[in-house]
Amino acid sequence: MHRPLLLACLFLANAPALAADLVVNVANIRSADGTIGCALHSADRGGFPGDAAGAVLRSAPANPAGVRCRFDGIAPGTYAVAVSHDANNNGRIDTNFFGIPTEDWGVSNNIRPGMRAPRFDEAAIQVTEGPPRTIEVRLGR
Repeated sequence: MHRPLLLACLFLANAPALAADLVVNVANIRSADGTIGCALHSADRGGFPGDAAGAVLRSAPANPAGVRCRFDGIAPGTYAVAVSHDANNNGRIDTNFFGIPTEDWGVSNNIRPGMRAPRFDEAAIQVTEGPPRTIEVRLGR
C-alpha cells in the first residue's frame, strides 16, 4: 500500500543534487604583494560584503596578470562576490579612521557606490546548473 511512496523516496534519495560552478576572474591587481581573497555570499547567510563568516572563501597569491577564484559544486541560486587584495598579508582589509578600505577591493557587477558599502541586491548574480558562470571583478579603492 505504501510501495509507490517508498519507491519515490528511494528515487529521490539517489537523484544527483543540483550543482553549479562559478569562476571569478579578478582584474586590475596593482601588485604581486600579498593575497587576493574571494568571498562567495548567499542571500540567506548575510554578511555581504565585509563579514566573511558565512561565505565560501577562496584565496590565491596576488598577480598583476590576474587571479582566478573558482567555486565548484555550489547550489544554484543568487549570490554576490566580494574580492579584496590583502597586500600586506595581515589577514584583514585595512581601513582608515573612517572605516574606508585602504586596500583594493571589488564586488560582483563591479558596483562602486559613493559613500557606502555595496548592497547585496546591487552585486547579486544568478548561478545556474550547467556550464560554469564566469564573471570579472575589477579591483580599486
